[in-house]
Amino acid sequence: MSASADNELVARAVSGQDTAAFGELVRRHQSHVRNFLRKLAGDYALADDLAQDCFMHAWDKLQTYSGRGSFIGWLLKVAYTTFLQSKRKSRRYAQILESAGHVADQESRSTVLPTEEVTDLDKYLAVLSEEERAIMVMSYACGLSHREIGDATDMPVGTVKSVIFRGKQKIRNSFDIKDHKHG
Repeated sequence: MSASADNELVARAVSGQDTAAFGELVRRHQSHVRNFLRKLAGDYALADDLAQDCFMHAWDKLQTYSGRGSFIGWLLKVAYTTFLQSKRKSRRYAQILESAGHVADQESRSTVLPTEEVTDLDKYLAVLSEEERAIMVMSYACGLSHREIGDATDMPVGTVKSVIFRGKQKIRNSFDIKDHKHG
């Protein structure tokens, strides 16, 4: 999966509305997007729905990809934005129900991962804020550079580095993990 091959597929998809080229981009990157959203949402079904929404948004906005940075970095930005929009809609919906005198059933809004499927990584990520979790997953699970994460989150590189540092510290402190470099 080379960046130049991605850029070529994007160019084909944009220039001729080539759905087959876009389909290849989806095939190449869907597992990264799905896994990223699963780690953020903690809900497989929701993550799969959000991944579909992400790719629909990506198709609509494909002409905005400039080729600066990696395509997966741009795609994860679309996925992150899709996730944040979903969270805002979910909160608004809950507020509307509450103001109408209904209490939304927590179970109907979220299907959290079954206990046996929760990994150590899931436990570590659970102590982080959504923003920290997104940045840590982009860095460690998706292998994006600090610059690519900055592009995806609209943050300066220094802020990305600080968030990663703080996230690692939070995990270490929450699980009493010793930093091998410092003791």
